[in-house]
Amino acid sequence: MSTEDFVKTSWDWQLSLFRQRIGEWVEYELYRFDNVLPEISPDWKLSPWVTNLLTFLFWLVVILFVAVVILRLWREFQPYIYAWLANNGNGGNAKSKASPENVSVTTLLERSQQLYRQGNYREACRCLYLAVLQHLHDTKILPHQYSRTDAEYLQLLKLGNQTPLQPYETLITTHEQLCFGNAQMQEENYQQCRQAYREITEK
Repeated sequence: MSTEDFVKTSWDWQLSLFRQRIGEWVEYELYRFDNVLPEISPDWKLSPWVTNLLTFLFWLVVILFVAVVILRLWREFQPYIYAWLANNGNGGNAKSKASPENVSVTTLLERSQQLYRQGNYREACRCLYLAVLQHLHDTKILPHQYSRTDAEYLQLLKLGNQTPLQPYETLITTHEQLCFGNAQMQEENYQQCRQAYREITEK
């Protein structure tokens, strides 16, 4: 086996080296602190359990800090990670799953008009919402991902600097009311959704 075949470094090695250096630094600082104490009070010495407690508290603070940083990074980049996984990681599977449910924007708009004429404003608004999602998919702004929530759609649109954002908010808020609220949809709700759809598609 040639020397090139050996691994020069690894994450485990780097992590253990980092832990060792931090441990040595803490030990050195405690040693210095311990040496200064006799000058202040010759009879007083730092007991081993206090040293252990301070070491434990130090590592606890470091772990909590790292956990908070990881959590913040996860919240910030979660939509990007899910979008990347949908496009790359499960590309073939997602496409085969999505294709039967893809309905053209024209079909959804026609269905919305029919439902509006029948006075079914609830389903008419829902069709407009679905038409916007299909529009986002067709224009490759946001490909379909059926596990994505309305809040995630809005977050991704904000991150993608989609302007104006207000029409999207109108349609998504209306859809949330349809799914999770008892609000009755009136004609003016439909007209607001219709206007929001026009603003999105005409920009």
